[in-house]
Amino acid sequence: MAQKTSLSRLSLTDFRNYAAASLKLDGRHVVLTGDNGAGKTNLLEAVSFLSPGRGLRRAVLSDAARVGGSGGFSVFADLDGMDGEVAIGTGIEPDGAETSSRKVRINGTPSKSTEELSDHLRVLWLTPSMDGLFTGGSSDRRRFLDRLVLSLDAAHGRRASDYERAMRSRNRLLSEGRFDPAWISAIEVQMAELGIAMAAARQEMLGLLRRLSNMSGESPFPTPVLALDGFLDALQDRPAAELEDAYLDMLKANRGRDAAAGRTTEGPHRVDLLVRHREKDMDAARCSTGEQKALLIGLILAHARLTADMTGYAPILLLDEIAAHLDEGRRAALFDLVHGLGGQSFMTGTDRSMFSALADRAQFFTVSHGGVETGRIEQDEER
Repeated sequence: MAQKTSLSRLSLTDFRNYAAASLKLDGRHVVLTGDNGAGKTNLLEAVSFLSPGRGLRRAVLSDAARVGGSGGFSVFADLDGMDGEVAIGTGIEPDGAETSSRKVRINGTPSKSTEELSDHLRVLWLTPSMDGLFTGGSSDRRRFLDRLVLSLDAAHGRRASDYERAMRSRNRLLSEGRFDPAWISAIEVQMAELGIAMAAARQEMLGLLRRLSNMSGESPFPTPVLALDGFLDALQDRPAAELEDAYLDMLKANRGRDAAAGRTTEGPHRVDLLVRHREKDMDAARCSTGEQKALLIGLILAHARLTADMTGYAPILLLDEIAAHLDEGRRAALFDLVHGLGGQSFMTGTDRSMFSALADRAQFFTVSHGGVETGRIEQDEER
């Protein structure tokens, strides 16, 4: 069984609607209940900033700073993690300082990048905004897939951002009619190397999830069948060097078409994640709303199990409004599965009774516009 990763303290300053908050935790699951808009999801978002990236809302960093505050924010956590007990701090500086990227300190020492957070914990989440994943645009599914990859491959995010930067440079040169062979060829070589590395990491993730699904027993949640559509999908079994050459040739051949289109028309940025309901043999987009929610939960749980298997440590799960559309039996089954992963989870909802099946496996907090009740949070929250 995977070892446990858990927070013992979470402190916020000038984060969203919190001027200051400090949660003392005992390692059990955390249930946050209260009215909509009270600040429950803000607490989950704060935890999500303990991982690389822009958090569960994908927010502009300055938007996470409290209105009327200093212009910056900080999130601090005491953690028993993958490298033992550690103190992690992250945030952006107040007004007047550099705020284009967030800073990370581990045991008081500045980190070179947010990727170092992956040495200490993995954080996964499921939010209501993801409910339309199967019926929305392909860009949402790509971001979702890349988040899955990032939890196991911390360098994936940097590869993706470097690829996007190179692609923007190529698009700009083509739009300006600047076809200097040496210049544009150098950019395309970079795109080919990064693009194939991205594609390989995605394919590896799907392969691991498929094998895990085939080994899993019965579950109250449907089994998602995953595949990728587009970009060299017929060439997956060829060596990486050959794939890089194939993509490089594609980029060169498409220069005229891409210049006319104003964008790069082929690449990993055009891939779509295809999901099917295995038991019904049906595309996820054609399933009912309830089935889609159950599929998404099944996918997140499978990825959490994979993360635990691959790292040896159970991830921290952030499950926003997770119980809202589940019947009593499926809620109880979900809580058992989450608890069986061996890690700590943070869950939110408007009705505490929906989490009764957790019993003493969780700490319960009531969040309101005036504070948080239980005696375990000392807080000065701005309405």
